[in-house]
Amino acid sequence: MSKKIVPSLKIGNLEIYPPIIQGGMGIRVSEAGLASAVANTGCAGVIASTGIGLFEDLRGGDLWAFNSESLRKEIQKARSLSKGIIGINIMVALTDYENLVKVSVEENVDMIIAGAGLPLDLPKFLNGKDVKLVPIVSSAKALALICKRWKKRYDKLPDAVVVEGIKAGGHLGYSAESLADGSAMTLEQIVEEVVALANSFEPKIPVIAAGGIFDGADIARFLKLGACGVQMATRFVCTDECDAHQNFKQAYLDAGPDDTTIIKSPVGLPGRVINSPFVEKIKHGLTMPFNCVYKCLRTCDPDKAPYCIAQVLSNASKGKLDESFVFAGSNAYKCTEIIPVKVLVEKLIEELRQALSAEKRCPITK
Repeated sequence: MSKKIVPSLKIGNLEIYPPIIQGGMGIRVSEAGLASAVANTGCAGVIASTGIGLFEDLRGGDLWAFNSESLRKEIQKARSLSKGIIGINIMVALTDYENLVKVSVEENVDMIIAGAGLPLDLPKFLNGKDVKLVPIVSSAKALALICKRWKKRYDKLPDAVVVEGIKAGGHLGYSAESLADGSAMTLEQIVEEVVALANSFEPKIPVIAAGGIFDGADIARFLKLGACGVQMATRFVCTDECDAHQNFKQAYLDAGPDDTTIIKSPVGLPGRVINSPFVEKIKHGLTMPFNCVYKCLRTCDPDKAPYCIAQVLSNASKGKLDESFVFAGSNAYKCTEIIPVKVLVEKLIEELRQALSAEKRCPITK
């Protein structure tokens, strides 16, 4: 297959081919196993740092130190399994966000992808290291704010930016009202606005589209809009190497077109999940009292939260679906089989090649 047809995603001195970043999925859905397998294909593999340590087994002690060492071991494991590009996804909303960033820098990861809040001071942790910094935004306004802050304080711009749309799985950077009434902008609209802003800088900031991207035709569409690459998470769940339990993957295979739904998360954000009896109970006011000793999220008030979302998501990754829900993008129902990561990426490359070839034969106009 010709690289002349399928482009690379270039982030500084990193070259990602095909131009796909595997999205970080917590808790413990994308660990070293998935990230290294993805990196071995030429894509960028991403470990999700959220809940990386088995906090359920920690009886007292320092959760921050435990998480930091757990992340360090996971990065080292991924490095032992791959010479490819390894990134870390870190939620700004985590109370130990700074510690996780420091560990990632110390371990010389290739990139840090930061969302669930604006990483306004992320560059201060670099200490001269060449770690690419990639914020996740849902608007051009958010990117402008980050760029202004980073340039003024650190004389730096983002190495790339992920633009996440409304069709993504997990926590979403949109109001529940805008999702319900359809007033939220489409990913296509947001990408065009962010690309215009990103291209105004020197050097230009590579834009990576995310949220609901499922196949090669989707990738081609966003490349046409000016994105340099895409981030895909949902599609990588149904792979042999995904670190989640088989029951988690089966929930994707069993889902139908109308089986994803939006819930209100204790984190304070809407979240997209696969519907289930447990989800219906939550929507009808189910509470699961808990004693929080870790305070893992800045935005969670344990005294008011109906349940511990960290525990619920941990249950999900272990396959205990009677006690949890499964985060998923809007296209989860399109997953019909579990295949090796290598086979999936080869399929995506071929789909993208065909879509780009067709476009050359018959240019698409906006």
